[in-house]
Amino acid sequence: MQTISHTYEAEFREKGSKFICILLPCNTADEATSALDSIRFDHPSATHHCYAFRVNPNEPEELSQDDGEPSGTAGIPILNTLRAANLMNCTAVVVRYYGGTKLGKSGLIQAYGRAVELAVEKASLKQLLPVSRYVILYPYSQQTVLEKLRHTFNLFEVSADYTDSVKIVLDCPQQDTVSFEKYLNEVEHLLTHWKKTGVASQIVANP
Repeated sequence: MQTISHTYEAEFREKGSKFICILLPCNTADEATSALDSIRFDHPSATHHCYAFRVNPNEPEELSQDDGEPSGTAGIPILNTLRAANLMNCTAVVVRYYGGTKLGKSGLIQAYGRAVELAVEKASLKQLLPVSRYVILYPYSQQTVLEKLRHTFNLFEVSADYTDSVKIVLDCPQQDTVSFEKYLNEVEHLLTHWKKTGVASQIVANP
C-alpha cells in the first residue's frame, strides 16, 4: 500500500481538450471534498471537475464522481488508476477544458485514466503501513522494559507525557500485534497499565 505526502499535477491535451490532474494527499472523505471545492474555485471555467478518492487503509472508503461526463467514463477510470497504483489516503481531481471535439466513451475513459497516470508518474510514492495504536503507562523505574520493546519491535512513537510516571502512545505494525500484545502481557506486572486504543496508519518509507 502506498501514499503521497505532497500535491502533484500533470496535464495533457487530447483532440483539443485539456486534462489537468491534481493528485493530493487526504486522510478523510471531508478532506477530499474540501480539496475538490478548492480546485473548483481555482478552475471556475473548466467544463468538468471529475474525481475519486481512497481513504482509511484499515477500512477502505472510496468514492468517484463523473461530474456531468457520461456515466462511468471519468470517475471510475480515475478510481481504477488509484487502485492500480495501490494508492491510499489520496484524491485525484481531473479538470477538463472541453476543446470542441467529442472523444466518445472509450476516449474519455482513456483520457481520464491517462491524466491520473501522468500525475502518479511524477509523484514520490511512500509506503503506507497499517498500525494498531497502544497507550502504555509505566513508572520511570521500568524504562528498560520500554527500551527492550523498542529494540524488539518496529514501533512508532506518537506522543509521550512525562509527569509522576510516563504515558506513551505507540503504533505497532498490524502484522506484529499478536507478538507485541503477548510481550505486553508478560511484562504487565511491571507496567501501570496498557491498552489498545484503535487503528491508524504510518507513512514509513519510499518503497
